[in-house]
Amino acid sequence: MPKTPVPLTVPDLSAFARALSRQLDPPPGHQSLLNMLARASGFRNYQHLTAANTARARLDAPPEPPADHARVERALAQWDDAARLRQWPARRAVQELCLWALWARLPAATTLHEREVNGALNKAHLFDDAAILRRSLIGMGLLTRNPDGSDYRRAETAPPPEARALIARLSARAKPG
Repeated sequence: MPKTPVPLTVPDLSAFARALSRQLDPPPGHQSLLNMLARASGFRNYQHLTAANTARARLDAPPEPPADHARVERALAQWDDAARLRQWPARRAVQELCLWALWARLPAATTLHEREVNGALNKAHLFDDAAILRRSLIGMGLLTRNPDGSDYRRAETAPPPEARALIARLSARAKPG
């Protein structure tokens, strides 16, 4: 008569090992018992079991969607060789990607005055209209300001894949040599 396997799921192997240790006479050390349990489930030792579960969790995480490189290319065409925005793009999708690249140039976790924000934006574009860029960054939620407009702060949020690809390419362009 074949035996039916009975699965055992233990939320915390360490607590399970402590409880099992109390039932053994003489009880082995905690680490020794963890290694025995890991070997009994097919692993070399407890460290191997931990590494395998950590890798499984990383692999089970949903993969990041790939960047739409055609959109990145359209946005990249708006920038010069020194990674400065040449003109304000006509298409909203391209504008948004360009705003992400400008957002990346603002210092993180720093309160800035309007003059400092304008200075950072003026270094990053050639068409002399920091106000439209600043207002657009605020409209997209990438920049926040006090109600009186005195202090600005970069909103810390993860850029979409296309924005990360654009930021990386512009960073490579901006580096000398």
